[in-house]
Amino acid sequence: MDFSLSEEHRLIVETARRFVEEELYPYEAEVEESDTLRPELAAQIRDKSIELGLYAANMPEELGGGGLDTVAMCLLDRELGRANMALNYTVARPSNILQACTGDQREKYLFPCIRGEKVDCLAMTEPGAGSDVRSMSCKAERDGDDFVINGVKHFISHADWADFVILFAATGEEDTPRGSRKKITSFLVDKDWPGFTVRPGYKNVSHRGYHNFILEFDDCRLPASQVLGEVDKGFDVANDWLGATRLQVAALSLGRCHRALEHALEWAVDRKQFGQQISKFQGVSFKLADMKMRLHAAELMTLEAAWKHTQGAMEDMDAAMAKLAATEALAFIADEAIQIHGGMGLMSDLPLERIWRDARVERIWEGTSEIQRHIISRSLLRPLGG
Repeated sequence: MDFSLSEEHRLIVETARRFVEEELYPYEAEVEESDTLRPELAAQIRDKSIELGLYAANMPEELGGGGLDTVAMCLLDRELGRANMALNYTVARPSNILQACTGDQREKYLFPCIRGEKVDCLAMTEPGAGSDVRSMSCKAERDGDDFVINGVKHFISHADWADFVILFAATGEEDTPRGSRKKITSFLVDKDWPGFTVRPGYKNVSHRGYHNFILEFDDCRLPASQVLGEVDKGFDVANDWLGATRLQVAALSLGRCHRALEHALEWAVDRKQFGQQISKFQGVSFKLADMKMRLHAAELMTLEAAWKHTQGAMEDMDAAMAKLAATEALAFIADEAIQIHGGMGLMSDLPLERIWRDARVERIWEGTSEIQRHIISRSLLRPLGG
């Protein structure tokens, strides 16, 4: 069993780390203070990431992407995760759901996203349908050759940057052994489409500069050509996306873990109290030991899940464990790093208070910690009849 990184993986890590330090870190204070990412700055970061081959690295080479496997993508996201979310997300990885595009959809949506000419966003969550996705009330009803969409989505990330939305809407119901449940279809909806409105979302404590929005659909009429994948088969494309996205959240969280731990280690060595380095006190050194242990365990789980995904062997439980372990490790490490720094840890001079704020949302979006525990326990109990 070989846990070492390949030469290609090491090069990806080195390139991404240098990019983050040189192209993203210098603008963190600006974005955090203004809660805005200037369009010209976003374009600058995008162009540089395209030049380095970091943009759309998740997409297959034959489609014009970087062709990185899931392990390499997790390593890339780990490095990008060190920086403010608005800045690191500008190094886009188009949703892998877009590989379901066919015919003209590929020229209109898929390829422009890979080239950095367009940006997508995904709309699934609703005010009454968060963890329980099947309870969504946004509907797409057949009317001849068209679909008429009515409903509301919220918590939709970066809809301000997006040129189009990958929308999930209910298109009927079906009987299953567990009772009736909604059928879901995925659609491609351009921002300027009649009947579709994007409204500002909610102010929140996490990820300044990276905003959420409310999407309203009022008799929004779409031709059948806007269906992504097959009618009533939206969860087939969604499931491909969810596993990879949970690994992305885990990897981004690991990057913040590393940065917080590095600051804590440096402070523990440099800071002196009672005539000696505070690292000499077990109250500090034991915290550092626990932080490292939690980070290492989460990193191993994430990379193993990524390796399984590359091999086509990843199960839902693998992604759930990685996401759960990494996001909860981040919460612990960010809090302990601030505790080690004392009052200085809460000052905006250091990135710790930002990492601490950002950490809170990671245990909620892309599946709450409770949902991840449900997935894990279900995977353990179902084979036994539980």
